[in-house]
Amino acid sequence: MSNENPIGNTADNPENVNFGGDDSTYSSLARTSGAILAVSYPLLALSTGVRALYQLFFKAGVTNYLAPSMSGVAALFYLTATIGFSYRRKWAWRLSVAVLGLETLLTLLVGTLSYLYPDVIGHTVWRHFGADYGYFPLFQPILGLVWLFWPVTMRMYGIMESKAKDTPTFAEQS
Repeated sequence: MSNENPIGNTADNPENVNFGGDDSTYSSLARTSGAILAVSYPLLALSTGVRALYQLFFKAGVTNYLAPSMSGVAALFYLTATIGFSYRRKWAWRLSVAVLGLETLLTLLVGTLSYLYPDVIGHTVWRHFGADYGYFPLFQPILGLVWLFWPVTMRMYGIMESKAKDTPTFAEQS
């Protein structure tokens, strides 16, 4: 008698979970998610970068250059992350993980500091955890990290080896 439940996983091997779809479904979903991130990140970079350039060079009366400078750094992060979403190479995956991790950290740090020291932080993209941008600066890097660490995505980048079709799983050996 088999221990398998109707969706194909066993209590003995959580890696054998089949959530009702096949690998091609997850590969398609992963590619689509990556494409969405590859489009949304440049848009965020454009809006953040233009705002930073305007505040740094064209807006009259700017005395605190910290906020527009941080927005400019954020725009560079967004463009760099786009590279990782666009190219399926190991180096691009590592670059994106590093940039998104740092971006998440800075969003949390600057977002917190913007409540404690609002005059010092000013109106940066990360102020109040990205409230001026619909909180995209807060949740977008987290979604990007989730996507990058998704096993199907890691296989697409060559970070994880693809599962061999003939190799039986632990559940099939029992």
